[in-house]
Amino acid sequence: MDSTLSMSVRLRRVITEITSVSVPITQKVMRSGDEGGGPKLDVDKIIEAALILGKLDTTVWEIEGEPEIQLHPIQNAPETTTIQ
Repeated sequence: MDSTLSMSVRLRRVITEITSVSVPITQKVMRSGDEGGGPKLDVDKIIEAALILGKLDTTVWEIEGEPEIQLHPIQNAPETTTIQ
């Protein structure tokens, strides 16, 4: 019986998903205006709120493009997996 040697290479597949969320403009996403002006939008607070909305179970995501196969940055010995 012939035997061959093999080397395991750890890979990962990355799937990118996209969505859009609507952040309500409330006092929670505003900051005080400069030099006595009215309130201004606080972009950091809007982004923080958008990220929270993105974590909700009700947020619908769609796949963008094809999965990308990459070399995993950590190469270690795998559990026993052989290709016959």
